[in-house]
Amino acid sequence: MIKREIHIAYEEYDSIDELSTADRELAAEAIRAMQGVYAPYSNFHVGAAVLMSNGAIVHGANQENAAFPSGLCAERTAMFAAATRYPDEDMVGIALAGGMRGHLGKEPATPCGACRQVMAQYQAKSGKPMSIIMISADKVWKFEKVDDILPLIFNSI
Repeated sequence: MIKREIHIAYEEYDSIDELSTADRELAAEAIRAMQGVYAPYSNFHVGAAVLMSNGAIVHGANQENAAFPSGLCAERTAMFAAATRYPDEDMVGIALAGGMRGHLGKEPATPCGACRQVMAQYQAKSGKPMSIIMISADKVWKFEKVDDILPLIFNSI
């Protein structure tokens, strides 16, 4: 038997103001995207913004439905809209912001497993890393690539 470990590196910032200009803009767009949330059951609001290789930014927001699990996460609404609007462009980054009733939480909202797998698929399609920025009121996490938030990506087919 061989025991192995997986190490994940990421950057932590005190606020979006410490980010590069491009990352700060993407983070601000994710916060702005929270306005499009429909979350009457959980009151948990998540906004996402996807940066495309042509510079376009596409918003998404979580959408709930009384017929659970018919709703959809912010990240997937943004990625699916981006892929539809710009099918020949790569997704180079995604930012997400979340918290209760439209206010940023103290800890960054993190993507669910399904959203991570969709991110992995779009990263694989482009053949280039897709960065992920997770925003809260008190800190910002930046990951260089999807592999950092989804080790052992499912890609067996």
